[in-house]
Amino acid sequence: MAVPVIDFSKINGEEREKTLSEIAKACEEWGFFQLVNHGIPLELLNKVKKLSSECYKTEREEAFKTSTPVKLLNDLLQKNSTEKLENVDWEDNFTLLDHSENEWPCNTSNFKETMVEYRGEVRKLASKMMEVMDENLGLPKGYIKKAFNEGMEDGEETAFFGTKVSHYPPCPHPELVNGLRAHTDAGGVVLLFQDDEYDGLQVLKDGVWIDVQPLPNAIVINTGDQIEVLSNGRYKSAWHRVLARENGNRRSIASFYNPSYKAAIGPPEMTAAAEEGSEKKYPKYVFGDYMVVYANQKFMPKEPRFLAVKTL
Repeated sequence: MAVPVIDFSKINGEEREKTLSEIAKACEEWGFFQLVNHGIPLELLNKVKKLSSECYKTEREEAFKTSTPVKLLNDLLQKNSTEKLENVDWEDNFTLLDHSENEWPCNTSNFKETMVEYRGEVRKLASKMMEVMDENLGLPKGYIKKAFNEGMEDGEETAFFGTKVSHYPPCPHPELVNGLRAHTDAGGVVLLFQDDEYDGLQVLKDGVWIDVQPLPNAIVINTGDQIEVLSNGRYKSAWHRVLARENGNRRSIASFYNPSYKAAIGPPEMTAAAEEGSEKKYPKYVFGDYMVVYANQKFMPKEPRFLAVKTL
């Protein structure tokens, strides 16, 4: 069993209906799929890979050696304990946001310019993907994007768009620590440019953890909790995790197109996703209120989150 791989270049050709169907099936059955021929220039992707690795090597690797995960693992080994560290992740990361360009977290030459360009390309791809989901769900074109952009005026987006740059360094005892604990993503659409050499990312499918195999220059798409709600459960946010590995330094660049914190999220009123007379399986709430709940329950079962959030 393998995570679906979809050729996105066919979305505008003779195989459009087939490609739409493949994406719909992947959203319904997996919540995870890999896009190839997605339109982001190969040259740009190569620069992102190179500069992200340089940034970690020159600016962050040394600091990770004295980080909390390393200290906790060393303490565990000194006690000769085989108990797994369940509440820590063997990960180095920083997040790039639209408003943080004056506080850039990496000084590697050309990194900032490259990531600004890359984030622009990924943002465009996120918009295309949301339109595909609109069409597959029988929603009006632009429905999901509009729902995420509360108070958008003159095309100025208010949605929360961030990019998390992560590295998972070699771990001497990967059996004792998680690379990243199992969770679902809180927001909307996640677009991941993962390492094309080192594996470790897994998605939960029918109770089995499946490897999301490295595929050069692919973009991994996964749906977050808010897409699950907007589809009234037709699309499910998928549980996923990252395993710590003894060898390799896995790179992961995840961009997430999330609702504005003020956006009201709930199942559609009258669509193919929520047909007349069908029960609405989720409450309507403000996304910022959901995030308050999620912050405390990220690594716990997701269903109680929807019950705990303040409803509109």
